[in-house]
Amino acid sequence: MNYRTIRVRYQEPVCYLQFYRPEDNNSINELMIEECTHVMSRCEDSISVVVLEGLPDYFCFGADFQAIHGKFAGGQPIEHDPEPLYDLWLKLATGPYITISHVRGKANAGGIGFVSASDIVLADETAQFSLSELLFGLYPACVLPFLIRRTGFQKAHYMSLMTQPISVQEAYRWGLVDAYDARSDSLLRKHLLRLRRLPKTGIAKYKQFLGELQDSILKFKSLAVAGNREAFLDPANLKRIYHFVETGSLLADKDA
Repeated sequence: MNYRTIRVRYQEPVCYLQFYRPEDNNSINELMIEECTHVMSRCEDSISVVVLEGLPDYFCFGADFQAIHGKFAGGQPIEHDPEPLYDLWLKLATGPYITISHVRGKANAGGIGFVSASDIVLADETAQFSLSELLFGLYPACVLPFLIRRTGFQKAHYMSLMTQPISVQEAYRWGLVDAYDARSDSLLRKHLLRLRRLPKTGIAKYKQFLGELQDSILKFKSLAVAGNREAFLDPANLKRIYHFVETGSLLADKDA
């Protein structure tokens, strides 16, 4: 397959999926969601481990504000359907494979969704993690069910309110990161040496069982999708996004 937003390679039983939108800081658009979903579906039968990677400076930086700005500036209707992205994260969390996020650089907003939905999170010392949504009047509705499952309610709540990046050391203490190292490539290889030994059938049954034990991400899907859709279609929030792309600064609340 000739993908436009990702790069994919297979070393069975491992699939390496790299987010690749370098000109847009690996932000998430509809095509990226579609291409990632296609890869995850292809992996269901024969792949035991899926490794998500980004670029050295950006793992994934959330929604594509440039695309929203372009539609807003051109007077085009803003259509927003967060369900495909939520379903993609469900595949990461519950699919019949082990999912690993290998984080270098910045993971923000929707990027935290990919991280939180993964079974294992590995990072290097450059990694930073943030939820910036409230700066624009948004809130991380779709991210929170996955993040709360990983870190607990209060840490996810604090991270949402503060909007500032946390270091890899803090993310490790909170349970968002499972292991980190200055040589994260070596850390990944060590994990894969162990994980390659696990039989595919055992992984699939274990992930199914785990999904039944922790069903919150399924239970709260409709609430999360509805909240995300409402926030991204709010005219005041769209105006904040437009202003930020235009000027690089946040719009005062009285001007929204």
